[in-house]
Amino acid sequence: MAEKEDEMVDKSSPRSIELPDKIRVFDNLKNAKRFAIDIGGSLTKIAYYSTISQRRVLYGPLNKEESASYEETLMYDVSEGARLHFIKFETRYISHCLDFIQQNLVNARDHMLGKSIKATGGGSYKYTQLIHEKLGLSVDKEDELGCLIKGCNFLLRNMTDEAFTFCRHATPEYTFMKAQSHIFPYILVNIGSGVSVLKVESEDKYERIGGTATGGGTFWGLGSLLTSAKGFDELLALAEKGDHRNLDMLVKDIYGGDYQLLGLPGDLIASSFGKAMHAQIQKDKSSETGSEYSEADIARSLLFTISNDIGQIACLYAMMHNMPRVYFGGYFLRGHPLSMHTISFAINYWSRGQVQALFLRHEGYLGAIGAFLKGAEECDSDKYSWMENLAGSAHELNFTIDPMQMEPVSPPANLVLGQLEMDRWEHPVTCFPILADPENYNPDTVDLNKDAEARNYWLECFRDATSKYVDRAIQSQPHSETAEERAHKFRDKYLNRLQYLQEKPFAYGNLTVRSLLDTIEHLLKEFDFPDPYLMQKKQENETALALLPARLQLLDQLDEMDKHHELVKAILAGNMFDWGAKEAAALMSQNGFGLDEASSRLQKRPWLVDGMDCWLRRLDGPAHKCAAIFVDNSGIDIVLGIIPFARELLKRGTDVILCANSAPALNDVTHSELQELLRKVSTMCPIIESSLRDSRLVAMGTAQAGPCLDLSRVCRNLTNTLVQKEVDLIVLEGMGRALHTNLTARFTCECLKVAVIKNRWLANRLGGEMFSVICQYESHGDN
Repeated sequence: MAEKEDEMVDKSSPRSIELPDKIRVFDNLKNAKRFAIDIGGSLTKIAYYSTISQRRVLYGPLNKEESASYEETLMYDVSEGARLHFIKFETRYISHCLDFIQQNLVNARDHMLGKSIKATGGGSYKYTQLIHEKLGLSVDKEDELGCLIKGCNFLLRNMTDEAFTFCRHATPEYTFMKAQSHIFPYILVNIGSGVSVLKVESEDKYERIGGTATGGGTFWGLGSLLTSAKGFDELLALAEKGDHRNLDMLVKDIYGGDYQLLGLPGDLIASSFGKAMHAQIQKDKSSETGSEYSEADIARSLLFTISNDIGQIACLYAMMHNMPRVYFGGYFLRGHPLSMHTISFAINYWSRGQVQALFLRHEGYLGAIGAFLKGAEECDSDKYSWMENLAGSAHELNFTIDPMQMEPVSPPANLVLGQLEMDRWEHPVTCFPILADPENYNPDTVDLNKDAEARNYWLECFRDATSKYVDRAIQSQPHSETAEERAHKFRDKYLNRLQYLQEKPFAYGNLTVRSLLDTIEHLLKEFDFPDPYLMQKKQENETALALLPARLQLLDQLDEMDKHHELVKAILAGNMFDWGAKEAAALMSQNGFGLDEASSRLQKRPWLVDGMDCWLRRLDGPAHKCAAIFVDNSGIDIVLGIIPFARELLKRGTDVILCANSAPALNDVTHSELQELLRKVSTMCPIIESSLRDSRLVAMGTAQAGPCLDLSRVCRNLTNTLVQKEVDLIVLEGMGRALHTNLTARFTCECLKVAVIKNRWLANRLGGEMFSVICQYESHGDN
């Protein structure tokens, strides 16, 4: 028994943490529980499920009278989580990859003896014996199209920014769609060697309604005959350099311009390869071009021929079956801009804008995901939800690994991989039920893909702030021998990610302030910094709690109008206490900086957005039935700002739900911390004590793990409670909930959005100044 106790202490101690590998490929194989594989002629995708041990902080009471320091009283727990891993690589390296998996299974090897691996794709027959020899698993073959659809459904439901439209040279080129609970019906066009068109009406109801033999194999085959390109990617790269007009006959080549009577623009292709009958291949680039053409022109014209044909056929099927959404996937696309552009143009042209061509960020993984999901109880959507792990996912071609040693090497002796990781959230999430227009809801106020000026500013801003996160991480584990090294690995990986996003801002979906902050949190957890601000939050909570009784007594002495005004002003002043904002953090570091000092720094009225008078007039009316308050920071913010505000609502007869992050992010208060805070406040205030006892005041987790609030993915338990209690007032507090996100969100009930702008560049851009105030009240009629 003593041995087990020592083991748990060792696991939960920051001294003993193993350093993560520099590049995580086939990560956590030792805890793999189940495998699936999709083997295509060119690419193989392996999927596996593993359990992961993660440390988390115990948010128990802190006894300041103990002789030990705060850091020494810090306690951790080890929890088991679940993760899905998807690895993509060239099929020619399948033997090497299976060897690597077999050598690293460790604990899973005995567990998996006698079990099977789900397999799909044409290669599942060819490599059955190899899989059995390497892994000792029997091969359970699954229908390829059924796996594609199951994988597509899973991604559309769970993956933020999975689907997108593409318009080349537009700003932005990529427009991403949010994950939706209602995804049916749709058409899936799978472009492999040939093309299959699938009509999907529900999880289990689908059919192949058509297709064409002119697909990716046609492009590759004819390209190999007509050019010297040695592979599919080389052929695509060649097409990027070509000019199809040297081979394709355009409308203007026949009619001298637009054919206005039929509405045909002059640049429209009238005949693919129509000029080839009179042309000759260009052998000497210095010669006069005339009707000559190059191999690049051939490749481009061929790509347009195949893509236009697929687009037109898909459009016709979509119109026949009255389905405006068409998703495209398969080896042919592979995120190639020119292919997506041509298909999008064809769909839009032939449907006259009535049908939408949609692509998938992870379309290459559909079959592997679907095969894995066959009988996978761990992925039950009624019990769990999934989200992308931004620390573990790597965009295709993001790194190269030697097939024998799995260490970084230089080309050409390399294995190119793509990687997707998804973490399981232990509660299902759903869309916020009080959104006025959930289908068109967009949490992010600024799209950094579209706004180049904002993108450049925020990427540089986060680069500059990286050292702050490094220092805070090291300080949070002062007794750890590995903290500094892990923090520096965090720094290097985050800076590399920022550089990658500078070059390819669309790689991980919508680039927003929210996604940049979420990436920080994911990376901190990867390098085992579960809550770098924990001790800071505990200290600030204790300080604020000591001031609360006098604060409540002061408020109770004011008349109603002055009290209501002071309550809102205190929320704003409390919102200044944000360690994530550089200039606010500088003020907080000053001795004696408290609520009054913060209040004096606020913008003088009229505020940048000033709905205070409208809110005060509303309070002259009847009490709200129930208010849901989405809270922000620990310390003075929650204790002296939000709790007195909630207490006043309770006194008016309004039930209150305090909605807090379910996991740590910066110095935001978490649900677990909030429960402990309310317990302490109840000993000081009879109103809070009785309201907690009678469940008129409750704290609930949002299922959010970052500083920004995405109302399209909120904990189902919370949404059910909102409906049951008939919430008629939403309060969004702070930049992450009411400015970076949800500033333009509209609700079916009243809403109060309050925030202080703690970024000088953003304040100036909005026409304000540092510490400008957003106080936006929206009545039911405004939504």
